[in-house]
Amino acid sequence: MQKSVRYNEGHALYLAFLARKEGTKRGFLSKKAAEASRWHEKWFALYQNVLFYFEGEQSVRPAGMYLLEGCSCERAPAPPKAASGAAAGKDALDKQYYFTVLFGHEGQKPLELRCEEEHEGKEWMDAIHQASYSDILIEREVLMQKYIHLVQIVETEKIAANQLRHQLEDQDTEIERLKSEIIALNKTKERMRPYQGNQEDEDPDIKKIKKVQSFMRGWLCRRKWKTIVQDYICSPHAESMRKRNQIVFNMVEAESEYVHQLYVLVNCFLRPLRMAASSKKPPITHDDVSSIFLNSETIMFLHEIFHQGLKARIANWPTLILADLFDILLPMLNIYQEFVRNHQYSLQVLANCKQNRDFDKLLKQYEANPACEGRMLETFLTYPMFQIPRYIITLHELLAHTPHEHVERKSLEFAKSKLEELSRIMHDEVSDTENIRKNLAIERMIVEGCDILLDTSQTFIRQGSLIQVPSVERGKLSKVRLGSLSLKKEGERQCFLFTKHFLICTRSSGGKLHLLKTGGVLSLIECTLIEEPDASEDDLKGSGQVFGHLDFKIVVEPPDSTPFTVVLLAPSRQEKAAWTSDISQCVDNIRCNGLMTIVFEENSKVTVPHMIKSDARLHRDDKDICFSKTLNSCKVPQIRYASVERLLERLTDLRFLSIDFLNTFLHTYRIFTTAAVVLEKLSDIYKRPFTSIPVRSLELFFATSQNNRGEHLADGKSPHLCRKFSSPPPLAVSRTSSPVRARKLSLTSPLNSKIGALDLSASSTTSSPTSTYSPATSPPPHTAVLETVSGDRTISESTPAVDIAELSPCRSPSTPRHLRYRPPGGQTADNTHCSVSPASAFAIATAAAGHGSPPGFNNSERTCDKEFIIRRTATNRVLNVLRHWVSKHSQDFELNSELKMNVLNLLEEVLRDPDLLPQERKATGNILRALSQDDQDDTHLKMEDIIQIPDCPKAECFETLSAMELAEQITLLDHIVFRSIPYEEFLGQGWMKLDKNERTPSIMKTSQHFNDMSNLVASQIMNYADVSSRANSIEKWVAVADICRCMHNYNGVLEITSALNRSAIYRLKKTWAKVSKQTKALMDKLQKIVSSEGRFKNLRETLKNNCNPPAVPYLGMYLTDLAFIEEGTPNFTEEGLVNFSKMRMISHIIREIRQFQQTSYRIDHEPKVTQYLLDKTLIIDEDTLYELSLKIEPRLPA
Repeated sequence: MQKSVRYNEGHALYLAFLARKEGTKRGFLSKKAAEASRWHEKWFALYQNVLFYFEGEQSVRPAGMYLLEGCSCERAPAPPKAASGAAAGKDALDKQYYFTVLFGHEGQKPLELRCEEEHEGKEWMDAIHQASYSDILIEREVLMQKYIHLVQIVETEKIAANQLRHQLEDQDTEIERLKSEIIALNKTKERMRPYQGNQEDEDPDIKKIKKVQSFMRGWLCRRKWKTIVQDYICSPHAESMRKRNQIVFNMVEAESEYVHQLYVLVNCFLRPLRMAASSKKPPITHDDVSSIFLNSETIMFLHEIFHQGLKARIANWPTLILADLFDILLPMLNIYQEFVRNHQYSLQVLANCKQNRDFDKLLKQYEANPACEGRMLETFLTYPMFQIPRYIITLHELLAHTPHEHVERKSLEFAKSKLEELSRIMHDEVSDTENIRKNLAIERMIVEGCDILLDTSQTFIRQGSLIQVPSVERGKLSKVRLGSLSLKKEGERQCFLFTKHFLICTRSSGGKLHLLKTGGVLSLIECTLIEEPDASEDDLKGSGQVFGHLDFKIVVEPPDSTPFTVVLLAPSRQEKAAWTSDISQCVDNIRCNGLMTIVFEENSKVTVPHMIKSDARLHRDDKDICFSKTLNSCKVPQIRYASVERLLERLTDLRFLSIDFLNTFLHTYRIFTTAAVVLEKLSDIYKRPFTSIPVRSLELFFATSQNNRGEHLADGKSPHLCRKFSSPPPLAVSRTSSPVRARKLSLTSPLNSKIGALDLSASSTTSSPTSTYSPATSPPPHTAVLETVSGDRTISESTPAVDIAELSPCRSPSTPRHLRYRPPGGQTADNTHCSVSPASAFAIATAAAGHGSPPGFNNSERTCDKEFIIRRTATNRVLNVLRHWVSKHSQDFELNSELKMNVLNLLEEVLRDPDLLPQERKATGNILRALSQDDQDDTHLKMEDIIQIPDCPKAECFETLSAMELAEQITLLDHIVFRSIPYEEFLGQGWMKLDKNERTPSIMKTSQHFNDMSNLVASQIMNYADVSSRANSIEKWVAVADICRCMHNYNGVLEITSALNRSAIYRLKKTWAKVSKQTKALMDKLQKIVSSEGRFKNLRETLKNNCNPPAVPYLGMYLTDLAFIEEGTPNFTEEGLVNFSKMRMISHIIREIRQFQQTSYRIDHEPKVTQYLLDKTLIIDEDTLYELSLKIEPRLPA
């Protein structure tokens, strides 16, 4: 390999000779040696661009040479000298001149030179600079640029010349054609006018007049054309076209975002999971991957093509033709149909796969990818479900701004109709899978996990914070312990209610949830709710003083362990009423499901309840009702469309009452009926149950075997039964050895297999309230009795010492533990018989619940009287609906005094019923008490109370208030304003109407409060004259916003960030330059959370996964959702039926809003802070703010 560079030595020596004789610059210079601080004097000669140096002036052969082309020369500072001899060499150093030659290529060390005189050094530097040819290189570059520019001009001129040449040729052809036409016209004229005199020259004045007239005509034409153009710009048609174009531009942006979401779904989840399924130890199978991601990749390819087509149309703007794109999309909608049908199953498969720890760990690793932006896989699987409704909204807006004579009007209408057909299929799928996603989100929040939430039949009801009170012996509560709990918040629990279970969790300092080790998961089938715990007079008095009647009990009786009691304390009476109403309703649902379900033969595989199968009106479409495939909490198909009469009929159907139907109905009934009509229907059910209830329902209600009469019932006595719940529990009737096979009624098979059955073939009359069971009064050998044990007593000594689980009958989830079953005479339950229908058993259990028989009605007559059974059941249903209405929708009665009076009259009429059972009387009294309490909200602070505080302290200034104080009081004010919005204002888009201040005053006050707080932040920053104070103010407000985020006040975060993004503040570059990098990074993080991008997708994910009440969400997000639903689907169908699927979606949003409204913050009111926050004199209007901003930092000259 060649290691050195060869050059012509003879030629180099010749150039050195020329440099010695004819060099442009020659003389002695000191050259720095390779070793540090040593200089050697050499004789240098510069010739053209080569610098030679010699050992001496007389030397012939050069010691070295440097090529100077492209180098640079700079003066260098004198090197420092050592301390010794510094004084002696100081003068010499000052006279010496140092400079350095830098070469343009790497690897070449700079040449350091020194001379004795400064003027000589400058001469050498100038000479070396000229020898580097740098000026020539720059000039060459400039000339090259000019040359390229001239070449372009020449090419352009050539093209223009060719175009002109073609134009001239065309004009020559046109001139020849015109000449021929003129000749022909002249010949025609000569034939028509044989004689034509010589024209005299026109007068010059006439020419001037014609010229002025021509100018005026041109001016008038231009003015008229300008007026036409301006009129069109201001016309409705032009405005409609501008809106149409804006809709298309927004559609392109939304489609781009959607394609990106599909890309993340496929590349971050689908393809990695396929690879994982092919590994040696696959955490998931290929079949499961296909089930979860069915058609996802195909949908992504389809929308990539659609997106490319949209961008191509934008390139041809302003001509926007979109119908052909939808014509391409429509034939592919069957892919979406398969995805929609599979969506619920895919979430179920995903929930099952998550039980595998390896898969769950792998999935969390995929979800940690930055491209996912903190979103879960379930979220990405849901995005396609919302895309079709988004297209429908877009097409609806496009058609609104597309003229009827437009070329693509019919195509857009056809596409809209096809998409609406698909959307109707998707509605029920979206509403059903929303529940699955909510359950999975809660399951992820719990550290230990919760397998019951992976059951897709679980429906989320509500969540919130309650205080769990510890209990000691004999059910008495420790008051001292409670005091420490309320101070240290040790007993605070995060509770979640589902249709089948009740979860109690504790929250760690990091925000994670942990299930209680004992009693963390309560199965409602084993629970009894006690709203007003019975106790002695002293205990009641003490409990009232300590708890304020805010406590309620849940008695849990697990079949395989010791029973226990959970005592919970609600923050307010209203919240207690809401919790107890929901828990009672869930228990009633399970109870009614078990009571009304007729089980088929043991070996039969039929799972459809006989009651639903027998009544086609419950599941088959009719002219006044239409069902979906999704089942509600009562395992009955959900209603999609129905008339008002059928909805009221379902509300009062005695067989079951779904809590989701009840919530939806009570939230949205104002849209299709009035409160008076609903109350009138309930009143009719109570007063005239047989005429108000459909005949078919009554027939099925009394459906039973042949021997369902009371001839087998024998008179006897039974101890009195006392219950501590508001509605009657069912009794489970099992198969017996009667000659006539009776239907079997049970709730769950595990219970039926462990515990005995209850024979109701023997009737009994109730004795006095103090009577107890004794062997002397035992019934005949072949009858069974119910034995009651008081809450403060133990089982009588006469009772055989048998295990409790063996003595207990198969009972409903809320059957009290003091209802004991004991087969007399040692006979087991398997030898007893029953021929009583479930409805009759329900009535017997209800009738036996009293502490005594009402006068004038025999107990034996009660048992066999269908009228008594149906009246009691109807009364129970009416009280159930009224209780839910009064406890959870109290605003209806606060705003409507006439409705409140009518309900009070109905309840008083119920109390006057002589046949009213004790538990019904107690439930009626509870509803009356809740309805007549005027101070339910006295514990809640209102905005009017804050504004009108007498003798309030003087408001402090911004500098003296801490960021924590500001954040807490902003959160308190925001939640007070947010909590005060009644739910009826969310119906009908009243906030978008012209009379919005009258229709939705609370929503408008919330919007005004948001603007005031944002204006206060901006005004406070602009009040400072110096830059540092403004920067410190910005940093303090960002810290306040971050504390609001930690307190889950996202409305406050948006108030502050929107103020900081105003043009008056955002343009202050000098101020923002003083703000620290940490503050800017924190602000970017907060803005990302509350960003409106993707319909507030980040805020939604935060609220769903990482936020529990109390919280203050941004109200505008929910108003956007409601507007989306209102504009996308009508309230009524063309046949006049209520669109109940739409009502269900509206109710879902209102329930989420009310969930955040009902849980209050535990923040003390600080008047000195709120007076500052509500001081409107500190607010500067927008125009003044911008003028002040320009005064602080004027615009830079252009």
